[in-house]
Amino acid sequence: MLISQRIGAVLLFSLCTATAHAGLFEDDEARKAILDLRQSVDAVRQESTLISNRSNDDSASLRRSLLELQNQIEALRSDLAKVRGLNEQLTRDVADLQRRQKDIIQGVDDRIRLFEPVKVTVDGSEFLVEPAEKRDFEAALAVFRKGDFSSAQTLFLDFLKRFPNTGYWNSSLFWLGNAQYATRDYKEAIINFSALVSKAPLHSRSPEALLSISNCQIEVKDLRAAKKTLDDLIKTYPQSEAAVAAKERLVRLK
Repeated sequence: MLISQRIGAVLLFSLCTATAHAGLFEDDEARKAILDLRQSVDAVRQESTLISNRSNDDSASLRRSLLELQNQIEALRSDLAKVRGLNEQLTRDVADLQRRQKDIIQGVDDRIRLFEPVKVTVDGSEFLVEPAEKRDFEAALAVFRKGDFSSAQTLFLDFLKRFPNTGYWNSSLFWLGNAQYATRDYKEAIINFSALVSKAPLHSRSPEALLSISNCQIEVKDLRAAKKTLDDLIKTYPQSEAAVAAKERLVRLK
């Protein structure tokens, strides 16, 4: 627009000048004025062409720069998407690793717990035992309660051999003696009941053990020994339920 205005201004100025002085110049001077005007127009056109070319070059350069910038932006977006994807995968991997670690720790704790002593309360006594002790004692007692006295006897004997220092010792002697009594092994039953009373006179099963000894003595027809055992039971454990049963039994034996 500016270039067109400049060309128009030159032409207008030249025409006005030529008109104002038309009567003053000869033909040669008129031709010279026209040539000068043409040169001026050509110069303006060349300048216009240079400016137009420069503008086109600048526009092309700007477009190239914009295109490169757009490509860089797209590349950055692609890289950002990859980074986000990697972050998401890393987050999932960390979560999976944490879960596996938790499972491993839990598994180790469970395995350790299988070997850690546990606290139990049996016949009024509280003590620590190994998990294997607890398992085997309860298994032997379960067999006894099912009425399989022969197998229970074997299990309790084996238990006492494998765990000579077990906290179940006194209770095991009591149930072993009862299993032997049930299988009519009265001699061995008396030995084990007597071992319980001798070793642990304050044990909650000791009064019952004395009563069971008297039952074994009655079975083998040793009534004198049975009466003495019942007397000892009444004197030693006068407040026990076993003592009440002993008094009733003494009356029948007289």
